[in-house]
Amino acid sequence: MKILYAIQGTGNGHLSRARDIIPILQKKGIELDILVSGTQADINLPFEIKYHLKGLSFIFGKKGGVDIWKTYFKAKTMRLHKEISNLPVENYDLVINDFEPVSAWACKLKKIPCVSLSHQSAVLSPNAPKPKKKDPVGKLILKKYAPTSKQYGFHFKAYQDNIFTPVIRQDIRQTNCRNGEHYTVYLPSYDDEKILNILSKIKNVTWEVFSKHNKKTVVNKNITIRPITNDAFVSSMATSKGILCGAGFETPAEALFMKKKLLVIPMKGQYEQQCNAAALKEMGVPVIKTLKKKYLKTIVDWIASDTIIEVNYPDITEQIIDQLLKENL
Repeated sequence: MKILYAIQGTGNGHLSRARDIIPILQKKGIELDILVSGTQADINLPFEIKYHLKGLSFIFGKKGGVDIWKTYFKAKTMRLHKEISNLPVENYDLVINDFEPVSAWACKLKKIPCVSLSHQSAVLSPNAPKPKKKDPVGKLILKKYAPTSKQYGFHFKAYQDNIFTPVIRQDIRQTNCRNGEHYTVYLPSYDDEKILNILSKIKNVTWEVFSKHNKKTVVNKNITIRPITNDAFVSSMATSKGILCGAGFETPAEALFMKKKLLVIPMKGQYEQQCNAAALKEMGVPVIKTLKKKYLKTIVDWIASDTIIEVNYPDITEQIIDQLLKENL
């Protein structure tokens, strides 16, 4: 039995989830090959990767959204077409896909089943919360980016039978949490100067900012900017008073699991994050549109608040994998 597990390498959420899913697949007595495509991840997989491809990545900007120009210039269509054509998906009994475009399109073109195991497939469900402002282009991109023939999804709530609560990695489950004196910040689509400019206006609060744009630690009065490493980030979250982050999936889910106060800022022009923000807002999590002075009061009010959103995220990852294998092999 031979399985290809294909993972999106843009951002950290997909790879974080894969760190728990891969060992489960490996112990099932199957031959497992791993594919990772994309850039801009800060987390490495401690497993052998058979296919490391460029794929098609969205490039984070520094003003709160996706950098469209960098995304366009890095999207080399001839190279992408070659990667899709050359990937031997026909050699596998099953292709499991976490929002990875090369394997998804290779399967589609060769008429081979491709099973989605991702957050994005849950976001597209008609039962999942959506933003009030419609974004037909963003929705179309999300739908066509990595097309699959069957879907299993993860979301903040189990909105239907094939949608499950988040995979909370063991690093997080086994961490001892306590409320320290700092707030953890992860806003990869903003540059450090912008974050410093806003957060420095909130006095008597200690901020630990994890940056995609800085490779060394910098201390500026009550703000520490740190490069991203898995251990440092987990430790900071676990000992924080609260977490200010983008409206991705993994970090907010982990913050909720840790029973931390959470405030999110969805990336501009990113439909998935707008959907996540809608779901989180429905649960009671405060959401602000952008990191600007006019939202300082909301941030200050959040700091003063003691509201914790209660969630139940049991460790059912292996049960999900067993169900997927049983239904598709």
